[in-house]
Amino acid sequence: MAVADDEAVAAADDALYVLTAVLLTPAQFPSVLGDDYPEACAALGLAPLADGYGLVLGQDGDGARWTVVIDDVSLVAVAIASWDCGMEYELSPDERAVVAALPGWPLAVAVAAPGVPAPHDPGPEVADRPALSPPDTSVWGPAQRRLGADEIALQWAAWREQVNDEEFSVPGGRATPGEPEKAEESSPESGHGVPQSGHQKAEESSPESGHGVPQSGHQGIRRVLAEARGYVDSPPPLGRVRSSFAPGDARTLRADGPGWSIVARTDDIAFVLLDDEPGEILPVGRGPELPGLLEALDKMAVRPI
Repeated sequence: MAVADDEAVAAADDALYVLTAVLLTPAQFPSVLGDDYPEACAALGLAPLADGYGLVLGQDGDGARWTVVIDDVSLVAVAIASWDCGMEYELSPDERAVVAALPGWPLAVAVAAPGVPAPHDPGPEVADRPALSPPDTSVWGPAQRRLGADEIALQWAAWREQVNDEEFSVPGGRATPGEPEKAEESSPESGHGVPQSGHQKAEESSPESGHGVPQSGHQGIRRVLAEARGYVDSPPPLGRVRSSFAPGDARTLRADGPGWSIVARTDDIAFVLLDDEPGEILPVGRGPELPGLLEALDKMAVRPI
């Protein structure tokens, strides 16, 4: 576990200008850092405490980037909720809540503190470890795949309306899980697309392209569904399956594993992303199997408090 170095804490605490904050808990953590909560903690050198942490990202008076880790999760949760509602909230953690002061930022931050030098990593004279930096999302890989799943969960309605349920139909009229569609390369005019680098922008699908014909028996989809079923019998590391709010009586379900991510609504279909298929969004119809799988995963999932 990272222990707060007195000199580093003093440097980070000296007029720290808070830019943003995020939760690092089993139910809510920056998924770009890992497939599960312990993996995300390990990326920061932290022990996966059951109650989690709050991460406060800011700059000191010299403009240096610092990530202050605190164990007062509720304080950070209140700050984030206030900011999301457009309210001002001064996030000033008590020194006794500080677990570690880590040089650098583990996530991309698009803003900077006014009146101080541009963001930069602190020098070795005050930092006792290499500076944190955001995972590389310039090329398709685990971090990019997880960011893509984040975007789909955030913009579910926009992605869902691109899928025609009839494209899942088979003789007998039942939708079949495990039949994917190819999300085509996209143009900025289309309004939707495959999430790419960063937290927001996606390359967008050309309006002319539509969706490809479902490919029966996609091997990657079958593997993912089998591994997800395995989670029900042998629980995976904490945070690999998470459940969050959705309209009505449904839940938004997120599951991750080695090389794959699933985003689903418990009353609807699922989307699968694979490391092996860069930029592909693979819809999975409900069929006879998916509803039961989603229900079982939701029962074992961790939920925000």
